[in-house]
Amino acid sequence: GTLAPTVAGGIAGTGIGAALVQLRAVSGEKGAPPPPPETFGPYTKKSEESNGVIQMIDLLVADLDKEMQEAEVSEKDAQADYEKMTEDASVKRAADSKSITEKSDAKATAEEALQEEKDTKKGTTKELMATLEYIQSLHGECDWLLQNYDARREARTGEIDAIAKAKDVLNGADYALLQRRVARRTSFLGL
Repeated sequence: GTLAPTVAGGIAGTGIGAALVQLRAVSGEKGAPPPPPETFGPYTKKSEESNGVIQMIDLLVADLDKEMQEAEVSEKDAQADYEKMTEDASVKRAADSKSITEKSDAKATAEEALQEEKDTKKGTTKELMATLEYIQSLHGECDWLLQNYDARREARTGEIDAIAKAKDVLNGADYALLQRRVARRTSFLGL
């Protein structure tokens, strides 16, 4: 037979759906489908290729075992290092604690000695200030004595002469004329 003409339809008016229908219709009319295409042949075990894959898998398993052993050894070494470090840190902490205690005691002793020295210094400073004040007062007196030395010397000399004359008068000496002249020269008492 002949096929009837078909109107374009199917997917988006492309006629694809109709062609499938026609193929089915055509294949349904003929009978049995054609034989399948020829393949590679019956299944046979390829020993050389499978041995290579198995060897690769065995190699991967061996590498994995080796890596696991290395990881175990590395972990044991890391654990030993950690324990050693922890022990060293504990010893160092104990030594540091002892050192801090000793240094704290030394600091307290030094602070106590410093306070005693400050107290001693305070007392010594007060004593020094009193000594300096006394020296200053002596200096003032000495300055006054030096400034008035000539006037005081003349006054002393005059007193010594007057005492000597008084002694001579008491012993019987006559200084009547001499005193008039002296009285005119010096007006000690305004006479």
